[in-house]
Amino acid sequence: MPQITENLIRDYRITDGKKFRLKDIDPGDTGKARSKKEARHLLQRGIEWLAEEQEKLYATDSWSLLLIFQAMDAAGKDGTIKHVMSGINPQGCQVHSFKAPTSDDLDHDFLWRCSKVMPERGRIGIFNRSYYEEVLVVRVHPEFLLKQKLPSRLIGKKIWDQRFEDIRNFEEYQSRQGTVIRKFFLHVSREEQQRRFLARLEQKEKNWKFSMSDIAERAHWDKYQDAYEEMIRHTATTHAPWFVVPADNKWFTRTVVAAAIVDAVHSLKLEFPTVDKTKRKELEAIEAALKKEK
Repeated sequence: MPQITENLIRDYRITDGKKFRLKDIDPGDTGKARSKKEARHLLQRGIEWLAEEQEKLYATDSWSLLLIFQAMDAAGKDGTIKHVMSGINPQGCQVHSFKAPTSDDLDHDFLWRCSKVMPERGRIGIFNRSYYEEVLVVRVHPEFLLKQKLPSRLIGKKIWDQRFEDIRNFEEYQSRQGTVIRKFFLHVSREEQQRRFLARLEQKEKNWKFSMSDIAERAHWDKYQDAYEEMIRHTATTHAPWFVVPADNKWFTRTVVAAAIVDAVHSLKLEFPTVDKTKRKELEAIEAALKKEK
């Protein structure tokens, strides 16, 4: 599986955002996938491989993996997380969804609520939305910034560039501590979002997913697209790359995300911890004691 991931993810991995333009990636692209059947087969192989490697990650208790998912509503974040991580042992995985900040959150810096739940060593952390909301929704709705209790003289024209810098520094620091970071923007088209919204309205079991705020945010589509582009251009790095994944076809989205995670884990070259002589003797004594039992 690791040998075939590069072809799937190469076109969507952004490590230097200077020349990045969102319009260069088609939300309906299916890359080099020859068929939906082949993609689903690759996804299943990826799920199985990750399940095996997760045990090594947990056993070594050294590295951790942080997966960040950002997207417009109905782009498929929940479904992608559910399918790609379906083989993972829940004991070694922590999922956090970040919605509107609480009063406690607003009494701290904008990275606080995420930094306090970073994945422990040996574990996989998943952020369904993240501190990136602070340069997305807060940028589209500047009135939210006024609620963050910042001293007025610190709110100026440079605040977004400053936040980009803070995020880059935070992610570099985390990388130096052994946290491997991979960030996914699920790039859905406006037309596909409309189709999925209508499908939610038509299916009673999906009505709970819909609210008028979804439509309100859709009205700011162009502003969000600009904010996402700026976000990726300023925070894509080699140690914390963005993957701008076409999201109009869920089967392809999930395959690319799985391939990117496989690639990240494979780069760690994980092995089960070796047992030293002292531990080996202890195990032999345990085995001998067990065998003596009647």
